Amino acid sequence: MTAHATEIRHLSAHEGETVTLTGWVETTRSHGKVAFAVVRDGTGIVQCVFLKKELPESVWEALGDLTQESAVRVSGTVKPDDRAPGGYELGVSRLDVLSLAEDYPIQPKEHGVDFLLDHRHLWLRSSLQRASLKVRHEVEQAIHDFFYENDFVRIDTPILTGSIGEHAGTLFATDYFGENAYMAQTGQLYVETACPAFRRVYCFGPTFRAEKSKTRRHLTEFWMVEPEVAFADSDDNMRLQEAFVCSIVERALERCQEELEVLERDTSKLEVIRAPFPRISYTEAVEILHGKGSDIQWGEDLGAPDEALITEDHALPVFIYNYPKQAKAFYMKENPQDPRTVLCNDLLAPEGYGEIIGGSQREDDLDRLRERIREENLPEEAYGWYLDLRRYGSFVHSGFGLGVERTVAWITGRHHIREMIPFPRLMNRLTP
Repeated sequence: MTAHATEIRHLSAHEGETVTLTGWVETTRSHGKVAFAVVRDGTGIVQCVFLKKELPESVWEALGDLTQESAVRVSGTVKPDDRAPGGYELGVSRLDVLSLAEDYPIQPKEHGVDFLLDHRHLWLRSSLQRASLKVRHEVEQAIHDFFYENDFVRIDTPILTGSIGEHAGTLFATDYFGENAYMAQTGQLYVETACPAFRRVYCFGPTFRAEKSKTRRHLTEFWMVEPEVAFADSDDNMRLQEAFVCSIVERALERCQEELEVLERDTSKLEVIRAPFPRISYTEAVEILHGKGSDIQWGEDLGAPDEALITEDHALPVFIYNYPKQAKAFYMKENPQDPRTVLCNDLLAPEGYGEIIGGSQREDDLDRLRERIREENLPEEAYGWYLDLRRYGSFVHSGFGLGVERTVAWITGRHHIREMIPFPRLMNRLTP
């Protein structure tokens, strides 16, 4: 009987048929004349059953030599089995060893984090890491689909730039043919320029922050999606964020049930996510924090402990809006109701995951924006092109940035965002 070449994800369509799979061996075990091998092919895992009496001696011997992560081609009959991963197993008739792996360094035992990060290129194969990154993949696809369906145009912005977007103290600087250049902290300033061309735009890519932080919430390189909308104010901006986050969570629940189960995520905490989200002004937040024993002073930015105290009373993400001017970036619109503050918001995820979005209405007044650039001691000549947006048809506009890794950490319920990106970049880690 001819064997059909297939993938594990398609086994249900071949029940009772003979198929051939290619993949990698995760585990083997033997019970006398019956042996088992769990094989992974990148689309799923399947248990392969070997019966010695039905196999050539050469196949049985090859089975005995198999090591973890050896690459194999295996043929056999697809059989239903409710106890098996995916509901099917393979009754093996043939085994070809394509590559016999050396002793695999990651074993089914406790390993230190540094060891696992040193072997990140191999750790990616483990079930928890596969599940996390599959959720990340689905979140990223959901991001693109949301903006495509809402008539946004993607604008790819530069990674090397002469203009900073956030704080000068968190820049990675490099020499650019004799000039100073920086790794982009944000694509926002550039994506703003496309609003007059397309009205609704977004960028999506890596961003860089030279923060000397070792917390579970920080990476020096992370991915961010940044939409920008013409003729949208701060309230419009928060409504867009609500719809966007709800869409992402709904997509993960719809398409990543298996992965969330592997990660032991309590999905009931995601199933309640619905708009509208609570909105708390910064000033109200400071009062709430004082009532909870915090010594934060008005004017200071909220830290992770403050954010956790705010969200502990909420099952939904929480907006904190209108922060003090000195705590935020130069491009944010001054609040006409209270010039000490700017029209902005952070969106805090529940369960202690903290800020996943930062957004604002942008300063559209040329003179006021120039004044803010000078107040921050930024090189005005580097922002001439940005000021041009206010010279030639200035308009109300708003946007935000969502950090992919923090969002995926919240959705998956994982503790540290270093597991939410294939190859994390940390203060002390540049390899692999």
